[in-house]
Amino acid sequence: MFQDRTGSRIPSVTFHTRQGHEWVDVTTDEIFAGKTVVVFSLPGAFTPTCSSSHVPRYNQLTPTFKELGVDSVVCISVNDTFVMNEWQKVQNADNLIFLPDGNGEFTDGMGMLVDKDAIGFGKRSWRYSMLVRDGVVEKMFIEPEVEGDPYEVSNADTMLDYLAPGKPKPLDIAVFSRDGCPFCVRAKEALRNAGLDFEELVLNEDYTEHGLRAVSNAATVPQVFVNGELIGGSDAVIEWLKSR
Repeated sequence: MFQDRTGSRIPSVTFHTRQGHEWVDVTTDEIFAGKTVVVFSLPGAFTPTCSSSHVPRYNQLTPTFKELGVDSVVCISVNDTFVMNEWQKVQNADNLIFLPDGNGEFTDGMGMLVDKDAIGFGKRSWRYSMLVRDGVVEKMFIEPEVEGDPYEVSNADTMLDYLAPGKPKPLDIAVFSRDGCPFCVRAKEALRNAGLDFEELVLNEDYTEHGLRAVSNAATVPQVFVNGELIGGSDAVIEWLKSR
């Protein structure tokens, strides 16, 4: 049974990171002392749930966490710094701090080191998240101790609900565009001017016209979706922004 370490001080360790061409040792004091930090730990870089859900949502919600007084959001995994650096780059997760716990010292100190030999991983971290204030754990969300890799409570939305119950979540906005499209530029500028983040999908890079017709029943761009609802092109986006 994993121990909930709420009220305990985090383990004191040194993370061996690679920044550019230099080795840089980062201590837990540098990360946590005098700060409010959200931490989420996961089994491995480049793995499916970690890459498709865990990291992207924390990266998306980090600005919201910072509005609530969080200084930084940290992703920890029992991987070396080269793997973690490359994973962060591929994930475009610039809002997060990726810490390599290559020897598993921090994870072991948290009581979260588990045996993943059956799938060739060796020792890895159980999936969990926590809120740490000045090096002391205020709240932990530990995934249930069941077979496999459960992902139910360590997600970013659960942490946000703890920090600010009922706070509205950021809008999920996607813009289907193509290079050289002035109407796409107009729609994106309108969203940026409104302070809204969005994900852009570019024709023949991220989707085809066939895919666009399938989801929007349209062949022209831009097509903008908000929380699963089709808003439409640039004129429709501007009208939608006026009505908010």
